[in-house]
Amino acid sequence: MSMNQTLNEKVVPAVMKFVNLKALQALKDGVLYTMPLNIIGSLFLLVAAFPSVAYTNFMSSIFGADWQTPLYKVQNGTMGLMGLVCVISIAYIYAKNEGCEPLSASIMSLAVFFITTKNTINFTPKDTKDVFVVGGIPANWLGSQGMISGILIALAVGYIYSWFMKKDIRIKMPEGVPSGVADAFSALIPAAVTFIIADIIYILFKYAFNDSTLVEMIYKVIQTPLQGISDTPGGIFVIAFSIPFLWFFGVHGANVVSGVVISVLQANTADNAALQIAGKLTLANGAHIVTSQFFDNFINMAGSGETLGLVICMLLFAKSSQYKQLSRLGIAPNLFNINEPILFGIPIVMNPIMAIPFIITPICTAMLLYAAIASGLLAPMGGVMPPWTLPPVLSGLLIGGVPYALAQLIFLVLGAVIYFPFFKKADGMAYADELAAEQGNGVEA
Repeated sequence: MSMNQTLNEKVVPAVMKFVNLKALQALKDGVLYTMPLNIIGSLFLLVAAFPSVAYTNFMSSIFGADWQTPLYKVQNGTMGLMGLVCVISIAYIYAKNEGCEPLSASIMSLAVFFITTKNTINFTPKDTKDVFVVGGIPANWLGSQGMISGILIALAVGYIYSWFMKKDIRIKMPEGVPSGVADAFSALIPAAVTFIIADIIYILFKYAFNDSTLVEMIYKVIQTPLQGISDTPGGIFVIAFSIPFLWFFGVHGANVVSGVVISVLQANTADNAALQIAGKLTLANGAHIVTSQFFDNFINMAGSGETLGLVICMLLFAKSSQYKQLSRLGIAPNLFNINEPILFGIPIVMNPIMAIPFIITPICTAMLLYAAIASGLLAPMGGVMPPWTLPPVLSGLLIGGVPYALAQLIFLVLGAVIYFPFFKKADGMAYADELAAEQGNGVEA
């Protein structure tokens, strides 16, 4: 069996089966709803916690000592709700993809999250012992610490609700009843079953696990280890490899991989944001190396495979008309991290020659950046999350000032160096084909 046959008959079907999993689709599309919260919230954080003593003193002299409080309020009200948004959005997308009325699934998922979350808060008044405040939800579980719990609850509720709807196990209203009323009654049976299960889980954890909750257990047993794995060289290698590897088969690798890992990376970013606010953003204080910015603005810098280096090679050194024209068309979108014209124009998809630098380049960037932060050469990234479409160097300036802008510039040059020999080979082949075509046309004439 040839390599192409093996890829088409064995590898591609397995990849597509994974990509099309219902849970993965709901996770990938649902987490996107947190993007506005993260981007806008991080901009407020940038203004409030800009790393400059002179700037902080200047703002304090104008607006007073507590000038940052309103800015942190917005940051907490956006980035601090990521877990809660995932609870709502992922259940919504799951039910919608199943062809069911989705809002009911979202509401049920939200209710289950609150049922299985602790509703007491430790509060320490000055000069007194700890007291419990009943009737409140600890804010940390609504944000980064509740991300994985929110995702799992949303997927479970979305599945249960959709199963009942597809099996037609529901209360049916007569014709003529408004759709809103009919949908509400349709959700009664799955909601009752789901809430009973949630309450049993709450009772189990409260009395069998020393007043714990499902959300706390998931955080300890699943989320904390996942955040730890994502913050290792092995974890970042897998992430950096998987994106271009999937793209080789024509699958949007960044979308698929982000659907799997972005919740963990956003939690890492939120932890770093909290340390940044406290003025303790160091590895010694528990800061994470691998964050959402690491993923969006370095591994996927200028698009999957970091193809901007390839486009620069094409602009400067291409001999073939094909590559010259493609570089002119591709440079503008590539600067804004949109590189589909390059991926399908060269093409890189299903192209064994160009797949090598396409896979190697982001891996090199990831490992070098990891080493730079781990060694202290670069500070850990804070909570500022530039839009993924912001061009390289500019995004680096927002993330960490001049050092991160220079790092992006260095990685762009490195990418061009890696791509160059493979580009020369492909360009030479294209140029030879063009010459042959011109000569053939001349003979025929």
